[in-house]
Amino acid sequence: MKLAVPTDFDILEALSDGRRNTAVNLSYILDKNRSYINTRLPILADYGLLDRVGPAPKSGLYEITRKGEVVVENREKYRADGVDFDELVESELRARTATDESE
Repeated sequence: MKLAVPTDFDILEALSDGRRNTAVNLSYILDKNRSYINTRLPILADYGLLDRVGPAPKSGLYEITRKGEVVVENREKYRADGVDFDELVESELRARTATDESE
């Protein structure tokens, strides 16, 4: 995955409180151009970091996924030397899923 730093991480962090939000609100919170936020949200959804949720299919309401939470928690490792960030995220996601299933 190729993330726009710092904007993508800022979007994910803004949604990491578990609440749903729209591009309009996120652009205000992050003090970023709404059009730019609107272009990034579908990309983050394609990476599986966000889900587009209702009430209507085109409502523009997004929430963070478990994978998105893992990305936020490992932000400092993105672009770190010798770290395959995608593999790190997938590995941690698998570990969390296995833990959840064993509970």
